[in-house]
Amino acid sequence: METKVENTLPQPQETEYVLHRRFDRMGRLVGDTVMKKLFDTHVMVIGLGGVGSWAAESLARSGVGKITVVDYDEVCITNANRQIHALQGLVGKKKAEVMGERLRKINPQATVNVIPEFYNEENSEMMLAHNPDWIVDAIDNLTAKAHLLATCRQRGLKVITSGGSAAKMDPLRIKLVDLADTYVDPLSHQMRKILRQKYDFPEKKFGIPCVFSDEIPMQPEELKYDNGQGFKCVCPQGSKNNLHGCDNRNVIWGTASFVTGAFGLAMASHIVNEIYSSVKNPEANA
Repeated sequence: METKVENTLPQPQETEYVLHRRFDRMGRLVGDTVMKKLFDTHVMVIGLGGVGSWAAESLARSGVGKITVVDYDEVCITNANRQIHALQGLVGKKKAEVMGERLRKINPQATVNVIPEFYNEENSEMMLAHNPDWIVDAIDNLTAKAHLLATCRQRGLKVITSGGSAAKMDPLRIKLVDLADTYVDPLSHQMRKILRQKYDFPEKKFGIPCVFSDEIPMQPEELKYDNGQGFKCVCPQGSKNNLHGCDNRNVIWGTASFVTGAFGLAMASHIVNEIYSSVKNPEANA
């Protein structure tokens, strides 16, 4: 005979109570006033690959109340090793839409904006009109990345950028410094060069925090699958008319989720810690 057990736990009735319970453990770490600030904060994540997808996830799980996700790309089977939204049945779906739905399930009370577009000079005004408090730059295109960072500096927008997370194996080599102070990382090196030459950035500090790794990049191994034909592009949108498709890249670098994810988590950590500091130590942040 089946015994029916009734749920005797108190059921939350008010929105505020539900919100508090969802982030109880984060709240015990930072306190009520910081949680309120997190609930009221808007972060835009541009680029939802192996770095940005983890940053967006962590920000949502930390209680950030408004998140805008930006990415024009579609989920590919080759994303499964490092991108948190790349799951069975989602190949071919827009990354921004998939990530947006995932964030809404993490916190149904959050406001999640989805922009399935590629950030560039032409559409930057439309995107930045959302007025985020912080921007996570996880773009891997040099031209778009440089334009975003230069625009943020010009407008006084708070942004954190990512160096190259590919071709690395050791997450303990990750560091957070001013973009002007990075080293070893080829992506950051190119970015500094473009920003100084095209956008008149100073030789010294940029005022832009950057997550990077000082690990020497590893050259990719040659693989023998696909009946010995070598690598073939399997992107759902194909490589035709896709500037970032596999066939238009000089090198396909290897990646590991425990490195790319650590980059994204470090970026989310910086934003949350800055918010924490602004509440707990307002004089130091004035």
